Amino acid sequence: MRKTSLIMLGAFLGAGTSMVATQTDFLSGPRAVAASAETYRQLSLFGDVFEKVRTDYVEKPDESKMIEAAVNGMLTSLDPHSSYMDAKAFRDMQTTTRGEFGGLGIEVTMEDGLIKVVTPIDDTPAAKAGLLANDVITQIDDDQVQGLTLNQAVDKMRGPVNSSVKLKISRKESKDPIDVTLTRDVIKIKPVRSKVEGGDVAYIRLTQFNEQTFDGMRAAIDKLTGEIGADKIKGYIVDLRNNPGGLLDQAVMVSDAFLDRGEIVSTRGRNPDETQRFSAKAGDLTKGKPIVVLVNGGSASASEIVAGALQDHKRATIMGTRSFGKGSVQSIIPLGGSGALRLTTARYYTPSGRSIQAKGIEPDVEVTQDVPDELKGKDETKGEAGLKGHLKQKDTDERGGSSAYVPPDPAKDKQLISAVDFLHGIQKGAANGTPAAQQQKPSLPN
Repeated sequence: MRKTSLIMLGAFLGAGTSMVATQTDFLSGPRAVAASAETYRQLSLFGDVFEKVRTDYVEKPDESKMIEAAVNGMLTSLDPHSSYMDAKAFRDMQTTTRGEFGGLGIEVTMEDGLIKVVTPIDDTPAAKAGLLANDVITQIDDDQVQGLTLNQAVDKMRGPVNSSVKLKISRKESKDPIDVTLTRDVIKIKPVRSKVEGGDVAYIRLTQFNEQTFDGMRAAIDKLTGEIGADKIKGYIVDLRNNPGGLLDQAVMVSDAFLDRGEIVSTRGRNPDETQRFSAKAGDLTKGKPIVVLVNGGSASASEIVAGALQDHKRATIMGTRSFGKGSVQSIIPLGGSGALRLTTARYYTPSGRSIQAKGIEPDVEVTQDVPDELKGKDETKGEAGLKGHLKQKDTDERGGSSAYVPPDPAKDKQLISAVDFLHGIQKGAANGTPAAQQQKPSLPN
C-alpha cells in the first residue's frame, strides 16, 4: 500500500504505480484497448495545441505555467477539492498542517472566480481587522483577484513578516467596497482553546485538525480536570463550530479520546479492497462524563467525522445547526520536486454507515443564534451541496448549509449557553446523548 497523507481539506495521488495499473486494465480486452487508443488520441491533441500555442502565440508564453494551468484545469473539473500544488504551495501546506506559517490568518476558498473568506482564524491580523465569513476579496494590493487561481491569490497574500498587504473587500451588507490594510505576522495556529464554564463544565474549542490538535486537547482535558476537580465536572463541551477540518488521523484520535470501543470512521474508495476502517482503543480520557458537541454550518470534514462518530455511538449530544456536509477524503502524495496532487480518493462513512456528503450532520438539539440585523441572510454557508461540481449523493436528498454565525460575546452565544444548561440538567449515569434522542428537538428561533 502506498504511504499517503490523508487530510480532510484536500489530498493528492501520485502517478507511478497507479498509472501502471490503469494501463494493465486498458489492455485486458478489445473494449479496453479502444479506450486506451482514444485516451492517447486526446493526449496527442493536447500536445498539438500546446505546441501551436508555444510557437504561434502573440507573445512568448511561460511553458511551465501553461502545463500547470492544464493540470489544474483537469483536476478542478473533477470536484471542488482536487487540485495541483506547485512545490511552494506544497511546502506551505505542510507548514500549515504543522500548525505555524506566515500570513494573514484567514481561511479562504474560490467561488465564481473570486476569493471568498471561509473564516478568519482567531487572534490573527485578519480577525483583528474585522474580516468576516463570506467576505469576498476582490483586490490584493490593487491587483484584481479575478483570473487568479486560489493558490496564486493565497501566495499574493503571504509574504515577509511585518510587511503589509492591502485588500479590497466586498461585503453584501455594504454598498461600497471596504479597504483593509493588514500587517503580515507569523500565524501560530492554536488548534485548542479551553476554559471553565458555569463553574463545573469543561469547555474545549477545536479550531482545526493539525498535528498539534490531539495533544493540545489531551492537555486541555488534564488542565480542566485539575481546575474543576474530577469528581465535580458535570461534563464536557467540545466546540467544533467553524472548524474547517484538517488531518484525518487527528480526527480519529480526537474521537478515540471519548470512546472505549467501536468503529470511528471508514473510508471507501473506488475499489472495494481500498476500504479502510478506523476503530477506537480502550480508554476514555473523560471517564465517561457527558459530552455536548457544538457544530454549525462552518463545521466541515474532520469536524464532521468526530461529530458523526460520537453521535452514532450515542456518546455525545450534538447541538447547534447542520454541519457543512463534506464527506470526502483527499490523499496527498508528493510528485518528486514538482509539488503534489490533491485528489479526492474516497468517501468517508460514520460508524452506522452514513455518508454525510452534501448532507451534513443533523444536530440532536437544534439551537439557532440571534443574528444581528446587518448579517441576517448572510450568515449561512452554502455547504458542500452548494459547491459547483461537488460529488453527488445517490438516492439521498442533498441539504444546503446552515448558519455559521457565532457571537463574539459569549454572553450572547445561545448555543454555548444551551450546552452548559443541558449538561447541568443531565444526571450522572444518564446515557450519553440519549436524552436528546428521546426528546423532541427544540429549536431556539433567531
